[in-house]
Amino acid sequence: MSDKNLAKISVRCVGFIMDGNRRFAKEREQSTLAGHLAGKEKFLDVVDWLVEEEIPHGVFYAFSTENWQRDKTEVGYLMDLFRQMLRKIKEDSEKRKVNVRIIGRRVDLPDDIQRMIGELEVTEMKYKTTVWLAISYGGRAEIMMAVNKAIEQGKKIKEEEFLKLLWTVGMPDPDIIIRTSGEHRLSNFLPWQSVYSEFFFIDTNWPAFTKTEFVGILEQYGKRKRRIGR
Repeated sequence: MSDKNLAKISVRCVGFIMDGNRRFAKEREQSTLAGHLAGKEKFLDVVDWLVEEEIPHGVFYAFSTENWQRDKTEVGYLMDLFRQMLRKIKEDSEKRKVNVRIIGRRVDLPDDIQRMIGELEVTEMKYKTTVWLAISYGGRAEIMMAVNKAIEQGKKIKEEEFLKLLWTVGMPDPDIIIRTSGEHRLSNFLPWQSVYSEFFFIDTNWPAFTKTEFVGILEQYGKRKRRIGR
């Protein structure tokens, strides 16, 4: 399918559950940390694909609220990778032409990462593509946070008002959610926002995910009929 034809497919937002870094490494008899490093590089590749295909929003599930339960060495390494990712995105934002927004429970993160996020997000939304990076994110935690804010307001609120209380305010609901590595579940990723998303579960581990597979998913999406209750 040509880029010209792909442009005719109306995709506003794609969600990525970046699963399979550890399996990728194990298959190659590499360390878990090497798998996460390969996953970081793939994330940067996919950001470039979004820009190439002129997709306005991409949301990446990088680290869940449950992931804090992992081995401390692995968690520490992942935090270092996030530092590298945030630094790289900031350095290359002009070249990659992307805006960046971070969603999740920021208070869980190290202070320096919180500062880096603040520096990134003061940047004006001047590009056509926005990357949403979910770090210490959990869908249930997000909904509970929004519910508590609504309670604090002391009045009944409509759905449109509730959306403004979520971490994802300003992000359209994903048209497509892609999960790599063969698992068939959301794992607490965007439960509110995904109610009408089209799901694509593929066996490929995240670091091995290819542009050909991505374009193929966009083509399949273009053939699906989205009635959304009608």
